[in-house]
Amino acid sequence: MLIEVNILKKLLGEERRLELLALLKTAEQPMTGTELAKHTNVSRQVIVNDMNLLKARNEPIVATSQGYIYMHNVQQTRLQRKIVCMHNPNEAKEELFILVDCGVTVESVIVEHPVYGEITASIMVSNRLEVEHFVKRVQETNALYLSALTDGTHLHVISSASEESLNLAEAKLRQRGFLIEN
Repeated sequence: MLIEVNILKKLLGEERRLELLALLKTAEQPMTGTELAKHTNVSRQVIVNDMNLLKARNEPIVATSQGYIYMHNVQQTRLQRKIVCMHNPNEAKEELFILVDCGVTVESVIVEHPVYGEITASIMVSNRLEVEHFVKRVQETNALYLSALTDGTHLHVISSASEESLNLAEAKLRQRGFLIEN
């Protein structure tokens, strides 16, 4: 009786990093470290190290809450805006829902730390399902939102294909009392 065994070849060093780049450049959705690790038959930690090495070479790779993306895959015609918000941690999901329901992508969150200066983290959520996954991940890991470092005050970089969506998002946040203005 012949048993066929499918053994994945373990990709080494530079060969693996080239494979990772090719995967990310052609991916239509973010790819998790676990997915990339399975594909290259290495640990997730090796993938994290590879991503850092690729970023050090100025490859436009961003780690989001949904996985890694290659920024050349993102439409460059989107309008961006920075907004300043304040709310308690229990309201983070509501804030993100308001934003994505207006048709914007929440690209990142920024806080001003008294020791480290500006801290920026990628979020990259564009719909309610992505928000649910992001919030679930925060809860499952017992992580704190970055805004916990600043008593709830934080900035978001938001983007949209239209000025109207950005304006609507600001109006809805203002109405809810989350938006801080001059």
